[in-house]
Amino acid sequence: MTEVRKPVIVVHGGAGTWRPGRSQAGLEGVKKAAKTGFDVLKHGGIAVDSVMEAVAIMEDEDAFNAGYGSSLNIEKRVEMEASIMDGKTLQAGAVGLLKDVKNPVRLARIVMEETDHVFIVGEGAEKLAKIFNLERREMMTELRLKYHEQQRKALLEGKFELRKLASLIKSYPELFQLETVGAVALDKDGNVAAATSTGGFPLKLPGRIGDSPLIGCGTYADNWAGACSATGVGEIAIRLVLAKTVCSYMENEKTAQDAVEIAIKLVNQRLTATYNSMGLIAVDAHGGIGAAHNSPNMCWAYVTPEKQEPVASLTAKTVK
Repeated sequence: MTEVRKPVIVVHGGAGTWRPGRSQAGLEGVKKAAKTGFDVLKHGGIAVDSVMEAVAIMEDEDAFNAGYGSSLNIEKRVEMEASIMDGKTLQAGAVGLLKDVKNPVRLARIVMEETDHVFIVGEGAEKLAKIFNLERREMMTELRLKYHEQQRKALLEGKFELRKLASLIKSYPELFQLETVGAVALDKDGNVAAATSTGGFPLKLPGRIGDSPLIGCGTYADNWAGACSATGVGEIAIRLVLAKTVCSYMENEKTAQDAVEIAIKLVNQRLTATYNSMGLIAVDAHGGIGAAHNSPNMCWAYVTPEKQEPVASLTAKTVK
C-alpha cells in the first residue's frame, strides 16, 4: 500500500539584496507562486506539475530575474535558461539561451518528456518551442533597460573587467540582483520535484550559461533524498555541484534544513576568494523543508497542510 504524504512546496525568488522599493512585489510574487503550486498538490496533482506552475508564475512577474523580468547581457539581449527534474524517475529537462519563450520552464518540461535529451539550447530550443506552440513574449522591460544602462555606466566608469565583477557588485548591490526563481515540492505519493529558471547574470557575456539549467548544480530531485533549487552566483553552484550536494546530504539522513545550512557553509569555506552570494531551498523525502543563504536577503515562501496559506519572508537562515 502506498504511503500518503502531506504535500509541501517551497519557492524562492532569488538571493541577493532586496531593496524596499521592490521587496513587496517580490514577497507577493513568491506567495502567489507557492499558493499556485500548493493548489496543484492539494487537488491530488503531482510534484512535477506543482513546481512547473509555481515557477511559471514567477517567470510572468517582472519583479524577478526570470522570464519577463530577465536581466540583459552585455550586448543588451535576453538569454534565459531553466530546468526541471522528476525525483521519481530521475528524468530531467533543461533549456538555455532563449530569447522570447514566455515560460522557459514549460519548454524544459517538454525537453524532459518529449525528447531523448536533457539539455537543449539556442536555435534548437527555440525550434522546439515553435513545434509545441509555446507562447512568446517580448522580454525587454523598462526596468531591466534602466538597470542595464546603470550597470554599464558603472562598469565603464570604474574600469572594471567584465570577468571580475565582484568589486562592482559590492559597490552597487541594488543593480546586480541574482534573482533566479525556483521551486521544490513533495506530493501525496512521496514524489519530489524541482524546477529553476533565470535570466542569468547581469552584464554576462553572450552565450554564458549558469547553474539553473545544469542538473545537479542549480536543480536536483531524487525520491531517495529530496529536492533542491539554488539561487545566486551560478559559477559557485556549478563548481560545487550544489543542488546534488544538498540532496546527497539529505540521502545521508540530514534534514532539509541541516542540508542547506551545511551546503552554504561549504560555499563559505571553499570559495572565499570570489563573490559567493548563494541561497538554497530544499524539501526532504519526509516533507521537511529547508532554506538558507549567505546573502543579505533571499525572497522565499512555503506552504504546508498545516499552514494552508503561504508564509513568505525576505530572509531565511543566514549562514556566514
